[in-house]
Amino acid sequence: MGWTFSHARFAVVALFLAVVLSGCGVNDVPRLDEQVKAAWSEVLNQYQRRSDLIPNLVETVKGYANQEQETLTRVTEARAKATQMQLPADITSNPQAFHEFEQNQAALGGALGRLLAVSERYPDLKSNQNFLALQSQLEGTENRISVARRDYIEAVQAYNTKLRTIPGRWIAGLLYPDAKVKETFTISQEAQQAPKVKF
Repeated sequence: MGWTFSHARFAVVALFLAVVLSGCGVNDVPRLDEQVKAAWSEVLNQYQRRSDLIPNLVETVKGYANQEQETLTRVTEARAKATQMQLPADITSNPQAFHEFEQNQAALGGALGRLLAVSERYPDLKSNQNFLALQSQLEGTENRISVARRDYIEAVQAYNTKLRTIPGRWIAGLLYPDAKVKETFTISQEAQQAPKVKF
């Protein structure tokens, strides 16, 4: 059974529709969703990097400032709370889970800031090469976290705008009914800042 004129005409019409639809943004929702996922993965990656630095930092400070046990305990507890949180698969579209995540990370950032401020009282600690290296890595990681959060916020803004405006809203309603608006960071500017440390 060969191609007939109607088959060829159908193929041409289907190809034309595919080209027209791809040009009108029919693929924008999944493309933007993937950008949000990639940006979120980078946020998690940078928070994990920060978390990985903390045990060495705590041990170094403990060697010089063991009397600061309360501060060391707070950092350890904040790290445990932040790393033990089970992140649901839908965290970026789950307001409650997202808010809990950002609260835990903000608490950890605050505890770290207090720990680093403690070092001001210990000149030997401030000059320790291991401490200086860890402090430098932590500052770099805080900068990476800020960049990752900014990129995530921009990806979410593009995605949410597509879902809330026409024709993206119509396309999502017809072709991607499970597409949900994504959450973005809402913590205060102070909480989002890297810990300020003067050495």
